[in-house]
Amino acid sequence: MPDRPAARGRHGRGGRAAGAAQAAPDLPEGPVRIATGTAEVRRSPDDPRSVTLYVNGVPSSHLDLDDPTWLEFEYMQHMAAIIAQTTDTTLDAVHLGAAGCALPRWLDAVRPGSHQVAVDVDAVLLEHVRRWFALPRSPRLRLRPGEAREVLAALPAASADVVVRDVFAPDTTPAHLTTSEFLAEVVRVLRPGGLYLANVADRPPLAVARAEVATVRAALDDALLVAEPGQLRGRRYGNLVVGGRAPGGPAAAEGRRGLARRLRSLPVPAALLEDDELAAFAGTVPPLRDVAPEVAGPDDDGDPDAA
Repeated sequence: MPDRPAARGRHGRGGRAAGAAQAAPDLPEGPVRIATGTAEVRRSPDDPRSVTLYVNGVPSSHLDLDDPTWLEFEYMQHMAAIIAQTTDTTLDAVHLGAAGCALPRWLDAVRPGSHQVAVDVDAVLLEHVRRWFALPRSPRLRLRPGEAREVLAALPAASADVVVRDVFAPDTTPAHLTTSEFLAEVVRVLRPGGLYLANVADRPPLAVARAEVATVRAALDDALLVAEPGQLRGRRYGNLVVGGRAPGGPAAAEGRRGLARRLRSLPVPAALLEDDELAAFAGTVPPLRDVAPEVAGPDDDGDPDAA
């Protein structure tokens, strides 16, 4: 589930990207059936080129149809700030949870030549968003239907610079996409020093975020947490970004100082937790693990009279 949309006036946004205007899209009116329920595209009342995609009633992506570099949701602004610290000119990125592909559109615009894969469990939704939002074509952006962890497991080792997890069903991340075993697959797919970012929706006392931080700290280097200060003080429900880098890459200290400044300079300033502050945030929470399948005992033969 995405962050609350950022107000354009508050963000002081300038004009649209020069030369970026497209023909008026053929967008649906009202909900449209998809494999997992419904999708709906709602135009902003004061800007018909600004749209929000709702999946089963949950706001899942915001897109400016003229300017792919504009990210409305604050957690995506946080992710973009982190990705911007990477030094590679082009990136190979995997997005688990595609929805309207707002972040892939942004990355395609700011790092031309990048190759991306966006995964969504709903094949019908992918067909719609490709048409509705004129998304980049393969190999710039491949849309792949499937369950996120199964698709991740099928990807080649050391094939990605960035893996983003932004999966919700309907407003909660499935547990099997939060565990140490899941992160082991992420590390396998990432190149040394590759970046993992996860959108974590949580409310006070932030038990979900603490558990995800503990899991990332155990599996990745340079773990971090980005959130608005009010969230960290337990004032409201919202989205936090948890991330880290695959082992084997260079230290991130210099880039992190620049990242902290960049996050503080956002229209809605965000805080960066790392190192000792991040350890204190996680506390004694253990890393999350896959749930072991139940094993029937010698007397558990399904016979109600066996007892």
